[in-house]
Amino acid sequence: MIKKIPVLDLKEGQAVSGKSGMRDTYQPLQTVFAPSSSPVEIAQGLKLNGADELYIADLDLIESKGHNVNEIKMANTILPVMLDAGVKDVESFSFFLDYAFKIIVPTETLEDVNELYKIFEKYPKERIVISVDVKDNGLYCKKLDLDFKEYKKILKELDPAEIILLDISGVGTNHGYNKELLDEFEDMKDKLIMAGGLNKESIDELEKLGIKKVLVGTSLHSGEITII
Repeated sequence: MIKKIPVLDLKEGQAVSGKSGMRDTYQPLQTVFAPSSSPVEIAQGLKLNGADELYIADLDLIESKGHNVNEIKMANTILPVMLDAGVKDVESFSFFLDYAFKIIVPTETLEDVNELYKIFEKYPKERIVISVDVKDNGLYCKKLDLDFKEYKKILKELDPAEIILLDISGVGTNHGYNKELLDEFEDMKDKLIMAGGLNKESIDELEKLGIKKVLVGTSLHSGEITII
């Protein structure tokens, strides 16, 4: 059965929701798993409903506007957290290992490919998750001068255990998965975690295609789909 990993986006100490990566418009998250938008309460509700892992994106850290590390550390005592905190280099990766079980290295914030190599040299693969961030069907990166094919070649060399394919344009839209993006990474299918706008129908399709893991936010918190 495909594994559904719940998603929480944090901003100013609470879980928030929004669409298509327009982070300034995000509102407090309303979820079936807790009576409030407290990350800790939601993590407890998720665990009670069968979750065994939790993806957290700290939007404040990603945008260099503060942090939610205390909430993340508390949530990590309830469920092992896969954390996107806007890692830029090996130094920031090392810092966040104290707050979560797995640390995501996103193309959005990575400053230099050499830093990615350093991370893989220094730390075990089970604690590293690559995030291939996509916006408008292009590789979304602020500092890297790379396209899909060039970055994929690097990933082949590093052989990560898990690769998130995150279609930022699809976040919160519930419109399904990005077929072109999946086709691009077809030969790395056993490592993929699909993310961005997934609904029940698309998750069923991905399971039939052999995808083993997905990140789910909107459709899970609304009660449209269940964890197990």
